[in-house]
Amino acid sequence: MFRLSGGSFRAEGTHRGLKPYSLGDGVRSRTSRKAVCVKIAQISPLYEAVPPRFYGGTERVVAHLCDALVDLGHDVTLFSSAEAATKARLAPVRDQAIRLDPAPLKSDLAAHLAMLHEVRRRAEEFDVLHFHTDMLHFPLFEEMASRTLTTLHGRLDIKDLNEVYRRWPQFGLVSISDSQRAPLASANWAGTVLHGMRADLYRFREKPQGYLAFLGRISPEKGPDRAIAIARQLGMPLRIAAKVDAADAAYFRDEIEPLLDDPLIEFLGEIGGEAKSGFLGGAKALLFPIDWPEPFGLVMIEAMACGTPVVAYRCGSGPEGIEQGLTGFIVETEDQAVAAVRRIAEIDRRAVRARFELRFSANAMARRYLALYDELIEASDMELPLLQTA
Repeated sequence: MFRLSGGSFRAEGTHRGLKPYSLGDGVRSRTSRKAVCVKIAQISPLYEAVPPRFYGGTERVVAHLCDALVDLGHDVTLFSSAEAATKARLAPVRDQAIRLDPAPLKSDLAAHLAMLHEVRRRAEEFDVLHFHTDMLHFPLFEEMASRTLTTLHGRLDIKDLNEVYRRWPQFGLVSISDSQRAPLASANWAGTVLHGMRADLYRFREKPQGYLAFLGRISPEKGPDRAIAIARQLGMPLRIAAKVDAADAAYFRDEIEPLLDDPLIEFLGEIGGEAKSGFLGGAKALLFPIDWPEPFGLVMIEAMACGTPVVAYRCGSGPEGIEQGLTGFIVETEDQAVAAVRRIAEIDRRAVRARFELRFSANAMARRYLALYDELIEASDMELPLLQTA
């Protein structure tokens, strides 16, 4: 496996700074040196606002990471579209998020290339360049790869990706779950950092209402049909809060819409903000019946933040996020999901919230990334101590 060595790379052993390990449940790091303010550039995709107004995972995580790093005393600059709401210094590179832009003709590639050019122009202002733009920046930042981290937010079992990560092995990568790594096991993984969210944005609710919840996107791999089948078998109301992308319009029309005639099933459309917290907190359980290798599944921890347990299919990162019998249940079939919902009252909703705060708060995520920034700077022979003391 290729690993960095100072400003170069070699095909042996493990890089003395970038040690691949999981930072999922607590921050594993060396003893912190005297804390200093670190200058960090966070480079977000431009598809959604930061944070998104409605559906959107990557930009939401970036928003919460920026705020938590600022709260921990670091100097953070966010490169994103202009409507971002952030505690970081904002470097606007587009007037609005691409999905919110009513212009009929837009170029995603042009927008992102313009942003990367601006990041490169200002690169010397920062100790760490943290990219959330997949591999798009690799050709432009080769000579400064040792000062970068790249968090991969999507699925990796895609043709052509292996060749890209073999071509640019000098870039340290961060996975958002261990299961996400499987298709690219030999890539230059610096660590796994599970996502985190701002706890204050989600209200804990001890006594839910009697419905089940499905939140996300209407698509075959997300399993809304499975959720409906589970609710029908239980005779329980199911509320579906989800967006329908143009690519999934036919699936919604042909497969899902006919199922909405059942009085047990209520389709709410896309929701965000305060509405999402109320929706999740009011649910007896969140159904997460996915049928694809979900890299993380942000909705799982959003539900936990409200104290709502999750019933998830054993697929992708589900088993890494859900603690069996403590924050929910991992199942493999519809019958198992039905049985799990019938046992949901065994789960203490306060314990669910407590596990969220320990494992999935934005502060916990930020401290895990700070541990990796420390590894990165040490690997680049830069004598800048990073980690905040507890």
